[in-house]
Amino acid sequence: MVRRTLALCDVTSHHSLPSALPRQPEAKQRGLQEPPREPGATSTSDSARTGFSMALPLLPGNTFNKNLGKEKFHKSQHFGYCNQVSLLVGAEKPGIGGEPLLGQNLKPKYSVYPRGIGSDAPSWVAFDKQVLSFDAYFQEAITDSREEKFRIRQCKIYFYLEDDTIQVVEPHIKNSGIPQGTIVRRHRIPLPPPYDDEFYKVDHFNINKEIVLYATPYRIVNCDQFTRNFLQKLGVRLNPPAPVPEDAYSLLRKKEQDAMQPLRPYERMDTLKQFLEHDRHVLRFYCTWDDTPSMNGDLRELILHYYLADDTVEILEVIPKNSGRDAVPVFLHRGKLPKYAPLPLPKPGEITARTVLNTFGPMGHGGHYIIDNLKTGAVHHEIYKDCDLTIGSAINLWGRKILLCDCDAFTKDFYKTKYGIEDFTPVPRRPPPPPKIERKFPPYNGFGSEEDSLCSCLSVVPKPPQKDFRKFMEKDRNGLESNVLRFAAKIITDIPIDKERIFIISFFLSDDTILVFEPPQRNSGVVGGKFLERARIRKPGQELYKSEMSEYFKAQDLFVGAKVVFNCHNFMLVDADEYAFHYMEKHADEFPVADISKVLIKLRQVGESNSREIKQLFAACDSGKTNVIGYDQFRNLLARISDGSLAEHEIMTVGRHYSVPDPGEMDLSVLLAVAQEQLKRKAFENFSKLSDVFAYNDRERNGRLPSQEVKTILKAFRIPLADDLMRTILSRYEDELGKICYQKLSKGLNWREKSADVCQIREPPVQPEADYCGQHTSHAVKCISYMPLLEDLFGLQD
Repeated sequence: MVRRTLALCDVTSHHSLPSALPRQPEAKQRGLQEPPREPGATSTSDSARTGFSMALPLLPGNTFNKNLGKEKFHKSQHFGYCNQVSLLVGAEKPGIGGEPLLGQNLKPKYSVYPRGIGSDAPSWVAFDKQVLSFDAYFQEAITDSREEKFRIRQCKIYFYLEDDTIQVVEPHIKNSGIPQGTIVRRHRIPLPPPYDDEFYKVDHFNINKEIVLYATPYRIVNCDQFTRNFLQKLGVRLNPPAPVPEDAYSLLRKKEQDAMQPLRPYERMDTLKQFLEHDRHVLRFYCTWDDTPSMNGDLRELILHYYLADDTVEILEVIPKNSGRDAVPVFLHRGKLPKYAPLPLPKPGEITARTVLNTFGPMGHGGHYIIDNLKTGAVHHEIYKDCDLTIGSAINLWGRKILLCDCDAFTKDFYKTKYGIEDFTPVPRRPPPPPKIERKFPPYNGFGSEEDSLCSCLSVVPKPPQKDFRKFMEKDRNGLESNVLRFAAKIITDIPIDKERIFIISFFLSDDTILVFEPPQRNSGVVGGKFLERARIRKPGQELYKSEMSEYFKAQDLFVGAKVVFNCHNFMLVDADEYAFHYMEKHADEFPVADISKVLIKLRQVGESNSREIKQLFAACDSGKTNVIGYDQFRNLLARISDGSLAEHEIMTVGRHYSVPDPGEMDLSVLLAVAQEQLKRKAFENFSKLSDVFAYNDRERNGRLPSQEVKTILKAFRIPLADDLMRTILSRYEDELGKICYQKLSKGLNWREKSADVCQIREPPVQPEADYCGQHTSHAVKCISYMPLLEDLFGLQD
């Protein structure tokens, strides 16, 4: 097949391309040799003998596909527009697929330096803010002047390494009359023709070398130290610096400037250094001005500001509240403060800016006047400096004596650094306050209450006495909390009829008022009712008409066993209701008699010496060896052991703490069954939302909420349960910390998910004690477990 194809190509070329005949001699003249022919193979030498060329025809199957194996066919953008003119913008870009165009020499993609030398960062990062600075000049031709033919203009050439841009700047020369500044703005500058397709690079710059920027030759004469080091690191051999030639015009201007003298000698007052060193540095002193000698004068407080930048002083006045003075912002405006002010009024012409001296004869006769540089006739006034201001010194403020009392921290550091002063003891700015006169009130006159009479002495227009509103809002009746302590009391008297009378003393925590009520008794011969109206009651033994406020009975003064006197009536408190006991034990920090820890400490101190005998007494009272005795026996034993040092309420506190639960006490399941029955009758089914509200208020996410917060949420949902039943249920779920597991409570009340049997009820729930009459209630302690008490007092010893 190869031979046939070649023969066909020779024949085809013989008939169709006669113009290719002279190619063979040309090939011989070029020195082309024929490749060796293998034996038995047909080659183009056959056609060479006949004088035909060996070009293949452009027919299908006779040409080779150059795109075989090629994967990239992208085309680069070579042309664009600039100012609406089409230009070749991609001269260095390759052709299709990244192949070079005809006659194009692409630059190598990689650096000539081996890897590991230099930084891998791009140029705009590696050479950021790095600029090469060259000193150069160019010669400008002058055609319209006889004095000069050319002018040398010095400039700076900046080469930015990050993007190979160049900027030419000419420094401004005063009164040059030439627009100076930026000559060539920063951009990439092409090389002069015929290499204008390339741009200037760092290797085109060197000292004592001429470069052409837009047909203007610039001669580089020197460079800065950074440029010199950078070029040397690149391996560039720097030429020695060259001098800048001088032109006629520059020499003429320099000569004129050197010969120019001012018409009059100016006084040089160089304060720039002081301003630059101490700008915004201000010394602050706290001063006083004693103006009491003048009429209606007083001690006035001032603040002195000393500005170190120009030695000026400013004084501000501190105006106290309700002083009656106008709020003037500045007491003394900023300026230099003379030491010996006020000064006498100077004569006209005495103080002038300059002094004139006549050096050649009298006036009008050819005299010549010059400025007195030595200031022989000047008048100098001493002003206050920073060295004159010290704590405890007095300065003259235009005839007023100002005492410097103290300064701020910056002022102390300044004097410590500059003058080495260490003592900054302040001077008292204000005189010691006069002793406060004790306010005395007239004695109580008996009209109205003591608080009302005292308010008439506090102001011209009497105002009603203010009550403790916060205490009222905290201790007022709120839902199930009545905040009323009820005690049963008996009157102390020798009359046999009155000894049997029982009184109910109610103490209201919201306003510390007391109400005494006597329950009616059948066949007693005494009509019951209010014995004492609700009011605050004074303690006995106080003078009625006095200036001081009287002491009144408080909640801590009422406890079981206490003796109180209400309006000349002696009462002994013999019992209290369950709410009073519970409230006092809950707030044990306010009621020491209800604090079990304090009572045990007192009991331990009393019986620590005879602990063995105390254990034997308790064991003798327990005949059945059950470790349980009755309350009466327990009370008698504690009273015998303490020998009267324990109050009756303290004994009750110990008994309530170690009491044995009553076996007949209603079970929690029975209470939940009653609650579910009431909720079912009232068709309350909003248990899911109740659980969500409980979870929302649980900020600590521990599944427990305070009992008071649970009561508030239940009240907000208007749970149709009786107050006594709800209070009893919540007390069963309450733990030692006073918190309730709301998940168990909501599940126990949910009659939809888990319904309780109502037939389990054995006795009605606890009745409220609003009608407490002093009799023992169902919550009274009956039996005491004395073994835990002995363990807490004396340990686990036998």
